[in-house]
Order: sequence, then structure tokens, then C-alpha cells
Amino acid sequence: MPRINLLPWREEERKKRQQDFVIAMGVSFVAGLIVVGGTIFAYSQMIDQQQDRNARLEAEIVELEKSIAEIDGLERQKERLLARMEIIEQLQRSRPEIVHLFDEMTRQLPEGVYLTGMRQNGDAVELMGIAQSSTRVSALMRQVDSSDWLTDPGVIKVETTETGPSRQAEFVVNLKQVTLEDKAMEDEL
Repeated sequence: MPRINLLPWREEERKKRQQDFVIAMGVSFVAGLIVVGGTIFAYSQMIDQQQDRNARLEAEIVELEKSIAEIDGLERQKERLLARMEIIEQLQRSRPEIVHLFDEMTRQLPEGVYLTGMRQNGDAVELMGIAQSSTRVSALMRQVDSSDWLTDPGVIKVETTETGPSRQAEFVVNLKQVTLEDKAMEDEL
């Protein structure tokens, strides 16, 4: 039988397979690097786009916050103006009331009663004065009670003093002024 040596063929086949294996390993390594690099690139692009969107949103938020602050300032200014308008309207409405108060005071003061001071806080009025006698103070109280523009008279103090040959009564009286709104409601009833 002839002898055939198959070893060199196997060895060449083994070398070729090793070479193919190394080439396949190199190609798959390069392909893996390309895939990893592509993935990293794609994610970095997505991150950059999201950061651009976030920066734009932050810029818009800053603009909106400025607008909100401006609107709040305008709201406060509007409230101040409305409060001023209300005060002016209230003053305009109460303008004739002081005329009614002085007119009514001159009508209701009985003879022998003299006012030395008058203080008003809202609709409360405090009268200070001198009367020839305490009965004149009582007459003042009765006339105030029957007045259309003055109500709720109350005596704080009445002191009888002697100055020379005559006696006089110093007094302090509280009363309330009827406002035009109260008068309108009273007329409706």
C-alpha cells in the first residue's frame, strides 16, 4: 500500500481556518467598534438636542417670569388706583354731609349754648361748649334727638363753673351724624 501523508494538507487547512478566524475576529471587532461608536454618537446627538431644548425652555421660562412679575406689578398698581378712586368717591359722597352737619348744628343749637370745639371721626361727632345752664344742654340733647341729620346724643360731661357773678355749664356731648346713605335707606323704609 502506498503511504499518503495527509498531515501537510490538514496543517494548511488549520492555518487557513486560523487565518479566517483572525480575520473574522478583526472584522467583528471593527464592526463592534463601529456599532459602539455609532451608538455613542447617536446618544450624544440626542443629549445635545435635549440640552438645546432645555436651554430654550429655560430662556422662555425666564421671559414668562418677567412677564408675570410685570403683570403682578400692574395688578398692584391697579389695586392702588382702585383704592384711590374709592377714597375719592367716598370723599365726593361725603362732601355734602359736612354742609348738612354745620347747617344742622346752627339750627339745633338752642339760645344760650355756645360751641368752643367740635371734633369728627367718621360719623361720630364730639361737641365741646359752654351753656348758660345745664338745662340748656338738655335742650340741645332734645333738639339733636329730633334732628333729621343728627342722632344718638350722649353727654360725656357737664360741669357747672362760676365765672364772676354768673354760672355756666361746660359740656362735652357725643352724637352721630346721619350719612346720605343712611338717609336714603331711612327714606326707603
